[in-house]
Amino acid sequence: MAEYSRELTPLQLDALKEVGNIGSGNAAVALSAMVDKKVLLSVPRATLIPLVKVSDLVGGAETPVAGVYLHITGDASGSMLLLLEEKSAYELAKIMASGKKGEELSTVEMSALQETGSILAGSYLNALSQLTNLLLRPSVPGFALDMAGAIIDFILVEISQSEDYVLVIETEFDISAHKIRGHLVLFPDLGSLDLILSRLGVSAV
Repeated sequence: MAEYSRELTPLQLDALKEVGNIGSGNAAVALSAMVDKKVLLSVPRATLIPLVKVSDLVGGAETPVAGVYLHITGDASGSMLLLLEEKSAYELAKIMASGKKGEELSTVEMSALQETGSILAGSYLNALSQLTNLLLRPSVPGFALDMAGAIIDFILVEISQSEDYVLVIETEFDISAHKIRGHLVLFPDLGSLDLILSRLGVSAV
């Protein structure tokens, strides 16, 4: 990885957060219909972090997590990952599937978690596509329960040339008095980050 610092201007971060807000709003409507409960989603912040620091979002590479991941093709390519700490993932899965408390996730609960991640990522990509006029086509999502480092390494194996930095959209779920935090991470293929930012009306620094 390149040893240099890269920062976005406040204008660039605001543009990315706006994309997150629009995407979260659309996802909240879809998720509310899915579970017949009021689902609120918020985006506290959007950030750009070094690729090597992604696992630090959840406490380190050996932290048990759940990940819903998909690949992006089209005018800008890459991968997207919804990263949830294990406890948060279990809590969210039980709520979304109306499941009972237990040590293990049922097939239905894992499917509900995968669908939640798919809706959230898809809504974000749709918002980004509308604002940039770029074709962004998501793949069928995958799901994994593993250590953070293992999931991230798996995604990177699938990417031939990735950027040294990734976009992180913090996402907070508020469902039936439960507040759950996750991280939606966009791993852009080489060149895609600058293209996305330029189409948002702001060029990369």
